[in-house]
Amino acid sequence: MNIQQTLSALCLPILLAGCALLGGGKPRHITVYTPLATQLDSSSAQWPQVDWQLGIAKPAAERMLDSPRIAVRPQAQQLQVYRGATWSMPATDLLETSVLRVLEDSGKAPGVARLSSGLRADYRLLLDIRRFEADYAGHDLPQATLVVSAKLLHSQSQRVVASQTFNQVVPATGTALDQVIPAFEQALSRISHDIAGWSLASGQAAQAAAAP
Repeated sequence: MNIQQTLSALCLPILLAGCALLGGGKPRHITVYTPLATQLDSSSAQWPQVDWQLGIAKPAAERMLDSPRIAVRPQAQQLQVYRGATWSMPATDLLETSVLRVLEDSGKAPGVARLSSGLRADYRLLLDIRRFEADYAGHDLPQATLVVSAKLLHSQSQRVVASQTFNQVVPATGTALDQVIPAFEQALSRISHDIAGWSLASGQAAQAAAAP
């Protein structure tokens, strides 16, 4: 996919004084990164128009990823975090917000919201983040690596109507965090598009299969 056709993302560095580094140490400035999805790509025009509502559950993830820390894997068996920088919210919330915005902006469903909003959803989107990290994977430069397992649940029957694992790997242009963050933004945008389009298509297929 052409990068220009992915969701554009805006990184807003905010300097916070008086925050301590992980593991202690003198207080210092922490840079907070906020990737923001601002527009749809052209693939959304191919998504089906649906007449049912979709609720998005808060994604699940292991403790390291369900936090604002920015994870990096320098070697296969080592998962660390970048010092002096965080996400503006946990990776679970970043993904939930990004997928929600893509679906809302597409206008393809009459109702899309977080399940916590109380929406009477016909289908529920369940997400499990398996990887959300910068992975060197034996290379000189890291790659933003996102792996998300998705399930679409029919609310009334509690039946899983579709499931799929989504992967996005985007190489960074350098090792500095300011060069790694844009790769994360692209990977998050792409995987959000993939999940959103799949959710609409899978739910519509389930509706058609259940029709008399």
